[in-house]
Amino acid sequence: MTSVIFPACEGCYTPTPSRCLKEGCKCMRFDKIPTSGKAIAAGKAIEFAVNQVVRQYDNIAAKLHLGGRAAAYDDSRYEFIGGAQDNIRKKHYDKSLRLLWKAEEKAPWLGFKDCTAAEKHLSNMAMQSMSQDERDACRQITLPEFKKKLRKHYSPKERSAIVNILATIGHGEAYAWLVSSSLLSDVKSTGARTALTMQVLEEAKHFVVLRELLYAFDVDVPRQSVWEYILLENVLKAKGLEKFFGMNILVEGIALSFFGLMSTLPGLEILQSFHLDESRHTALPGNYLQEFPLTSWQKISPRAQWKRLRLILPALALIPNLEEHMAELGFDTFEFGGSTVRKISILAQRNGFFMLLPPSLLFALLDTVFNAYCQLFRQQHQFQRFTRAESTRGSPELGVEKKIFLTHPA
Repeated sequence: MTSVIFPACEGCYTPTPSRCLKEGCKCMRFDKIPTSGKAIAAGKAIEFAVNQVVRQYDNIAAKLHLGGRAAAYDDSRYEFIGGAQDNIRKKHYDKSLRLLWKAEEKAPWLGFKDCTAAEKHLSNMAMQSMSQDERDACRQITLPEFKKKLRKHYSPKERSAIVNILATIGHGEAYAWLVSSSLLSDVKSTGARTALTMQVLEEAKHFVVLRELLYAFDVDVPRQSVWEYILLENVLKAKGLEKFFGMNILVEGIALSFFGLMSTLPGLEILQSFHLDESRHTALPGNYLQEFPLTSWQKISPRAQWKRLRLILPALALIPNLEEHMAELGFDTFEFGGSTVRKISILAQRNGFFMLLPPSLLFALLDTVFNAYCQLFRQQHQFQRFTRAESTRGSPELGVEKKIFLTHPA
């Protein structure tokens, strides 16, 4: 398959991913992965049909007051119901973060450690709650130079692929915002409520910053796929601490993997900060359940195990749904899927959220299904242990995940 390289310098194109026609050029190279047009088209047709049925059902149920969509979120416009209203955000959210005072600075005798090193010396500077990298990146997002950088590094098709991949988690951040706020009423202790309150704040930051980042690529942001819609609606509708599994383990585990995959690409360095936030979010259930553990019945209840497995199934359908866009950037969607499922499984088992299928059986089943698909649609495919793959690329991100995932699949 011929790969077209979109250069970092003007006018430099080459048909091979191995070299550049212009000496000294540092163009972005992607080893494109061949895909099956028939498989991609069939997947899109199935997703479109299922999406129509699910959305119509939820619309009718809502009108009859029999349920329907739980989230007041418009994924077709990438904003909550009521519109973006960025003027309110700038007057309150942005200003609140700039003026957020730190207890360590105002009352050092109380023992709080909530200031960064930079904040101790620059306590009067704006946007104290963000790191320097985040402040720099947020400034760049609105600059013409940043958009120019993206156009130089990526072809239109590659920019579209990046947006399609990151929009998956972009819509997910909207639901993470809703779910984390609803969990506040389900946790005990001042410490747990404090931790979740900070997660709500971070989810708000993730949503608005990632939204601006995706718009900077100057391509259309797609709606949620039906598989993501079903997954996130089910998580939002989950009861009690099962939301911890759905959000902080399943959805945040997926987000951690996306950011770990994409953060090394030019222009996406800010995703390292997202990745670090997600690592804390995935750690929250473990810290909470050490103090307020699940009962034995909550862990092994067949009904609860089935609900957890049912939450995962739409997430699995996302894997082939992203194949076309992943392949455009040289990422194997099944390696990403296998890596992500393994990490989610480790977190679930460690926290006592057991499922009907034990990890070893789940991994074997997924490897079989993934390889069967590849055998059908990829030439000269050889059997792979996709669930043993590692999709995270950056060294800092791998270091963060090493602290989270101390075990390795057998």
